[in-house]
Amino acid sequence: MRAWWTWVAVGVLVCLGYPLLPEESVASTVVYNGLGGISFLVILVGVRRNRPPDAGAWLLFAAGVITFVAADIVYEVSGLVLGTHPYPYWDDALYFLAYPMLWLGMLRTGRFRGRARGPMDLAGAIDAAVIAVAVGLVYWVFLIQPTLGDFGTPMAQRLVTVAYPTFDVLMCTVVTILLTRAGGRTPSVLLLALGCALTLTGDVVWNLTETFASYSGSLINAVFLLGYVSWAAAALHPSAHPPPATARALDRIGRGRLGLLAGCTLLVPAVLFIQGMRNDEINWLAVGVGAVALFLLVLARLAGFVGQVQEQADRLESLAMRDDLTGLANRRRFEQAVTEAVAHGSAQVCLLDLNDFKVVNDLHGHHIGDRLLVAVAHRLTDALREHDVVARMGGDEFAVLAPAATAEDGDAVVRRLTDALREPLVVGGHHLLVAATIGIADATGHDDPVEVLRRADVAMYAAKEGGSRQHRRYSPDLDERAGEAARLGVEMRMGLDTGQFRMVYQPIVGLPEGRTLYVESLVRWQHPARGFVSPADFIPVAEQNGLIVELGEWILRTACAKFMAWLDEHDEYAPSRISVNVSARQLNEPGFVAVVADVLEKTGIPAGSLIVEVTETAVFGGGTAVQAVKDIHTLGVRIALDDFGTGHSSLGLLQTVPVDVLKVDKSFVDNLTMAGRHAVIATALIQVSNGLGLTAVAEGVETAEQAAELHRLGYQFAQGYHFGKPVAEPDFRAAAVAVQ
Repeated sequence: MRAWWTWVAVGVLVCLGYPLLPEESVASTVVYNGLGGISFLVILVGVRRNRPPDAGAWLLFAAGVITFVAADIVYEVSGLVLGTHPYPYWDDALYFLAYPMLWLGMLRTGRFRGRARGPMDLAGAIDAAVIAVAVGLVYWVFLIQPTLGDFGTPMAQRLVTVAYPTFDVLMCTVVTILLTRAGGRTPSVLLLALGCALTLTGDVVWNLTETFASYSGSLINAVFLLGYVSWAAAALHPSAHPPPATARALDRIGRGRLGLLAGCTLLVPAVLFIQGMRNDEINWLAVGVGAVALFLLVLARLAGFVGQVQEQADRLESLAMRDDLTGLANRRRFEQAVTEAVAHGSAQVCLLDLNDFKVVNDLHGHHIGDRLLVAVAHRLTDALREHDVVARMGGDEFAVLAPAATAEDGDAVVRRLTDALREPLVVGGHHLLVAATIGIADATGHDDPVEVLRRADVAMYAAKEGGSRQHRRYSPDLDERAGEAARLGVEMRMGLDTGQFRMVYQPIVGLPEGRTLYVESLVRWQHPARGFVSPADFIPVAEQNGLIVELGEWILRTACAKFMAWLDEHDEYAPSRISVNVSARQLNEPGFVAVVADVLEKTGIPAGSLIVEVTETAVFGGGTAVQAVKDIHTLGVRIALDDFGTGHSSLGLLQTVPVDVLKVDKSFVDNLTMAGRHAVIATALIQVSNGLGLTAVAEGVETAEQAAELHRLGYQFAQGYHFGKPVAEPDFRAAAVAVQ
């Protein structure tokens, strides 16, 4: 890093001092050509030092630089020997020979930074063409055409004079391609571009000189020298060996480039305006050709941009239809595929549930469990036909669609799936044998894809009753013969999809005033045919079939969003915290902590305002469930131990689980006011809570006497029907007044 800075500093000082030397003196000639030759050597040193992957391109570029230097020497020597600078002369031939080497070297430099060829390379070429046409138009109108039309000048001199601006236009094109290439804007590339810009500036000023034979501008020579210094610094800079371009760099289009392209397109009306102001004869042919060329190039660029946007949209849509873990189709894509298959004819749908997958997670951890799901996905895909669709529906549940298939084809698919899972899977050095329960159904007598999935679900639950490695085909009698849990599970799935579940909230009040301080969120299910379904009936089923994961996430998001709405609506009367019950299945689900973090971010609820309630049995076994609780607590969320005192080793859990709130079970409150020792346990629990700095909440308070006794024992929080039943919209103000 220090070497290139040193070179730049020394080179700039020499360039600043060069105009102070006598013009066309031996000293100025030695300094000018000496710095050019040293720049060539520095480029070679930089190639050897940085070892860029495109070293050949740098050597070709160095050959162009030394050819430039040779042309400079011929120019200076001819002036000293002949006493004048013939024009055109051999130095012009060397300059023209150097330009292609410089172009090719720069184009090949950085070729290994990105893709060898791709949409962004084509876009960069179009951008370069836009700039070349615009700059070329200006050169043609104001320099090239007047020069060619000057018949008083020899033809050879006119052609050479025209060649220099032509090469400069091509230089602009090359620099544009270099800067717009993937990962192109490294310090090394920017230094190359700076050197080209300085050379271009010197050429423009030189072309505007009226008497070429008497040209001897020291200031312009200093500009050319700065170009040499920049080129050598580009090779010496460490970024001459850059890292590969990332996908993000490949797709980035900056405002600077858009502004440059817009400015180039405005050069056409600018040329017309300038010629009109100068009362020149307007070159309509050149302006017309330039305008049409720019229009076509901009149109091509726009078409490419639209195509790129469409490609990205298709890619995003594909990602939205894929399962992040396995890469299979997700539930949404599978449902679309079933809809299409049913609309075009017969189709067979299989639902697979991996048996005892939770055991794998508990024994080996979620990392192995995730890798097992990926391995199962590959095994299932390899076992099926190319046009069959395999999807991960969530958790450890997979689905298979066999379009345009008969019942016999469907049975063959089931056999292939069963055989595929017969052999153990090797995951992380573990040989794991996975069993699956399979349900299969078709659209016989029905064209509703949702009904097909329901039938496969019913068949799978019926198969579960037969034990592991079982499969079952749907038949109408299964709707009657299937167990209540199976039917309820299927109806829960439909209920989630159709919005049959709703949330209610029960107040948690402060004693003795009775004002609502917190609320506990509870889920209710109003079935269209069964009517009200008790949580005691459907929560265990959801735990068994895994729907509790999806249902629990919906509860969490809905409750937190409602809490934030209350803060805006009720101001100081709003509750300060809200609690949400979380099941053991949720705690063991991979990514549940990330779900909680996402809910906090998306809803904006403060982490300290959320209480996650877990039961003693959910965390008694330790393992991933306890770790999930710890990770959630790390987010700032408070943890409540529900139904405390009724589980296994309740006091022991207080040492292993980060608990903030103890919810004393209703069984310790029911007989609290009776004489005897019924109040001893409640008293002991409040003493434990106070001693550990925890918050104790008494559950199931139904009478004023119980509330008064709890307050006498030291309880500050309570909930129960005495203070309010669970409702969708608690009246927080009325509750506070009613107790007073």
